[in-house]
Amino acid sequence: MATSPYVADLLHPLTPEEQQLRESFYATLDESMKAEWINGEMIIHSPVRLQHGDASLQLAFLINLYLQLHPLGKVFHEKVLIQLTRNAYEPDVCFFNAARAAAFTPHTIIFPAPDFIAEVLSHSTAERDRGVKFEDYAAHGVREYWIIDPEQQHIEQYVLHTGHYQLQLSAADGDIESRVINGLRMPIRAVFDAAIRRATVHAMVAHASA
Repeated sequence: MATSPYVADLLHPLTPEEQQLRESFYATLDESMKAEWINGEMIIHSPVRLQHGDASLQLAFLINLYLQLHPLGKVFHEKVLIQLTRNAYEPDVCFFNAARAAAFTPHTIIFPAPDFIAEVLSHSTAERDRGVKFEDYAAHGVREYWIIDPEQQHIEQYVLHTGHYQLQLSAADGDIESRVINGLRMPIRAVFDAAIRRATVHAMVAHASA
């Protein structure tokens, strides 16, 4: 399948002027900010609503627990800056496999494209999450992408196939199984419901101990 002009533009090297602007963006960042560099512009994010923050935190918690029991890699929640060809993002949740994570040091502050990303929709980010990020993540080989709608308590799961995302699942109930984090399977409701999440945690631990 041919690459669209839009995706080709995302993969085109930065001009010296653009590179200088992006370096200035990096220089302005501090740990108190959540900011991204998208299409030549610094995007500073406003504080998230409770339902947004809770969904991303609980998903990261569940993935992290699974990785404590099955050391397959490393998961990050929010404040991790990934640098792609033109843009730089701070995904809500991202995962790197063990081989790639082993290359990171305690002082790493800019990361490559991860293996898995989840973004939680908000009114201010939905267009980018479904637009430039969707295209950019696919173009840079992010093998699995989840889009989480905290209002509808719904997850869309996309898997990379020949350079493009294919929808694997779109649901508010039932189980979701990662195609990248081997063996990770959980109820969708575990991201949103505390009682289901507790049962999922007990099941993960019991299965790992069996």
